[in-house]
Amino acid sequence: MLDIKITKTTAPKAKPADESKLGFGKLFSDHMFLMDYTDGEGWHDARIVPYAPFELDPACVVFHYAQEIFEGMKAYRTADNTIQLFRPDCNAQRMQDSSDRLCIPQIPVEDFVQAVKALVEVDKDWVPHTDGASLYIRPFVIASDIGLGVHASKHYIFCIICAPSGAYYAEGINPVRIYVEDEYIRAAPGLTGFTKCGGNYAASIKAGELAEQQGFAQVLWLDGVEKKYVEEVGSMNIMFKIDGKVYTAACTGTVLPGVTRRSCIELLKDWGYEVIEGKLAIADVMKAGHEGRLEEVFGTGTAAVVSPVKELDWKGDKVFISDGKIGPVTQKLYDTMTGMQWGKLPDTKGWIVPVCKG
Repeated sequence: MLDIKITKTTAPKAKPADESKLGFGKLFSDHMFLMDYTDGEGWHDARIVPYAPFELDPACVVFHYAQEIFEGMKAYRTADNTIQLFRPDCNAQRMQDSSDRLCIPQIPVEDFVQAVKALVEVDKDWVPHTDGASLYIRPFVIASDIGLGVHASKHYIFCIICAPSGAYYAEGINPVRIYVEDEYIRAAPGLTGFTKCGGNYAASIKAGELAEQQGFAQVLWLDGVEKKYVEEVGSMNIMFKIDGKVYTAACTGTVLPGVTRRSCIELLKDWGYEVIEGKLAIADVMKAGHEGRLEEVFGTGTAAVVSPVKELDWKGDKVFISDGKIGPVTQKLYDTMTGMQWGKLPDTKGWIVPVCKG
């Protein structure tokens, strides 16, 4: 159990008057959580303080060797003014896995969840009231040793910041066009594809920019060895419904084990669908599309929950899915997940963690 010291701001920011214009990740709440790590002492000095810039030496390890990890999650306000989280323990466990790969000291699951809950309760007035809007939560750890030697740091900073964010689908769910990337790769066996570290995202920007220039919303990544099997799309996992079965890449080291992915798979199995986690060749996806057997394609992630796909483009070959509309299974997943998150549907899975009354 962390002993969290709380210092509240004496100059609170004005809350946004129009929650329809929140956007994503531009405005931040009044406070942040901080905790330090010192080799030999462990994690210590847990505190919530007014949101403010860090002062870091230019020779900090994080700037030069990218030893850092992060998470992404949300807090939701229900109709009865309860503030709640969705499966925070899963984010905590995933951060532990990322920590292990990046040689960062692990934060106990219960300490992670306690820290998130404490910060959300302090900044509960920042959780939006608008339907579909939420408080985005960004926990992260950075290496803070000073020096240019390539080695694991002996000092770290764990920080959590929060950003009120608007509804992802403010104007309705619009299926997107996806470009299948066959030159650049996102991950390869033995690397950091399964972790949530900034380097993975930095390396993906080039392909994303090129796809955007051609009018595509996202990039579908293929495996890094044969460039043959589908893996992820942009910052989301991806699923394909073919002949009534749902296919998705297995989390075997090159794919991020998404919390939304995991939850969607559990729901699909509850509903009687066969979910196949394994290798799925892009050629087989395209063939199924041309033969009319590719029934639905959708990405899964914290921000969008599910993002329906209406078109895939691979080397100039195009397939169109579900007449450009959101498919029935995709819609049911979205309605069920968001229903639980915003308290409109009963939590039959034990996924919801209440924080406080708003």
